[in-house]
Amino acid sequence: MPDPRPVEREVALGTAKLMPDIDDEGGWLLTLDGTPQSYVDLQDPTHLEFEYVQRIAHLLDVVADAGEPLDVLHLGGGALTLPRYLARTRPRSRQQVVEVDGPLIEFIAEHLPWPPGIDVVVGDARSALESVAPGTFDVVVADVFRGSRTPAHLTSVEFVRLAAATLRPGGCYAANLADGPPLAFAKAQVATVAAVFAHVCLVAEPSVLRGRRYGNVLLIGSDEPLPAKELSRLLASDPFPARLTESPQQASEPVTDATAEDSPPPPAGAFSLS
Repeated sequence: MPDPRPVEREVALGTAKLMPDIDDEGGWLLTLDGTPQSYVDLQDPTHLEFEYVQRIAHLLDVVADAGEPLDVLHLGGGALTLPRYLARTRPRSRQQVVEVDGPLIEFIAEHLPWPPGIDVVVGDARSALESVAPGTFDVVVADVFRGSRTPAHLTSVEFVRLAAATLRPGGCYAANLADGPPLAFAKAQVATVAAVFAHVCLVAEPSVLRGRRYGNVLLIGSDEPLPAKELSRLLASDPFPARLTESPQQASEPVTDATAEDSPPPPAGAFSLS
């Protein structure tokens, strides 16, 4: 068990800090320049603190029979919360994590080592996709932020096509994004994912979907029907329930490499620690 004292280090993208959870032995919060990035519970990897992580975990729970191993590509690593969760809930899963910040991964490996079966590669998410053989993975999870914004080159239809090419038949793509009123970025991302996949679902808290506040949005795409009913039941059981919308209305044109921009910045204090 790591020494239960805060530690910090300068990494490629800023100042990373690991802080122990004083209320939960084994719990650690990773921040980058003060912005929360990951929460990890070393004693119980199924303890997921962030709501958006819980929603992605629910998806991973329903895309295959309970306990069945999955081959998953995680774009964006942080402290490897989801890979640790999957290693516990679906033993023998084959997981690859792509994280652009090499010093951050070294920091996490030193203080919060991860279990076997998780292969971590340092590199850009899009460049990594270009080197993956077609039909390699069951699920691709894109959760990449530079600070608190998704980089432009990871928001285009060209990027989503690269992700889709790595999936096996029936596989699914899940992207964690963040947006606020008037949800222009999220709407454009719906159109972008729908330009690649036959079936699309949008998951967020109702207040975010109504354009009342800034928050996380989970976009899911697949060429096969998604287990929407099962996923909706799990989402409704959370402390902060989210709503799933199937085939959301496409009010924008797909984003291309030529038109892509970083996701909008959050309002002041949106991700600050209180």
